[in-house]
Amino acid sequence: MTSKDVPPRWDRKMQQRLARGEAAALGELYDRFASLVHGLAHRVVGDEHTADAITRDVFAHVWQHPDSYDPRQGPLRSWLATLTNRLAVQRLRTTETAALARGGPGTPEELERKLRHASVAARADYIVQLMPTPLRAALELAYFQRRDYHQTAVDLGVTDDEARRRLRLGLQLLATAHDTEAPGSPPGIGGAA
Repeated sequence: MTSKDVPPRWDRKMQQRLARGEAAALGELYDRFASLVHGLAHRVVGDEHTADAITRDVFAHVWQHPDSYDPRQGPLRSWLATLTNRLAVQRLRTTETAALARGGPGTPEELERKLRHASVAARADYIVQLMPTPLRAALELAYFQRRDYHQTAVDLGVTDDEARRRLRLGLQLLATAHDTEAPGSPPGIGGAA
């Protein structure tokens, strides 16, 4: 195993603790990642109560199947995001399919479009959360506060060229939200499940 293939120590230790059945490990994992899991679930299903249920399901799955995470396959954070996305898309598909069967509005094609849109939105949120702070700050100024690159540079205390570089790189990272398997991204957080 090369040094690049060595999983982060925290992830490896957490997996080992969970495999031993340490309840404290589950609590620590929950404290660290519950907001990520809930946020991604909510982004897909659009409902607070359902996102709460999915969050419980994700951590219950981790507790019941701790060996399903392999630290050599990637970060624990990415694995949890993938698991969350899969469960949220399944829940949304089940709910929407049942609504269609009862004669609710929409078509199967609209359902698939909705699922793809929800997955891309969740993936974009995940990318922004992982983005380095300087890139995220530049994007937030430019797109949420409607600053141009010069105003962004002034607000961040950097040169115009540096502001442009940060915005360009941040947008390039966000563009991967539409890719189903972008390099370094958690599998399954892109296209439809």
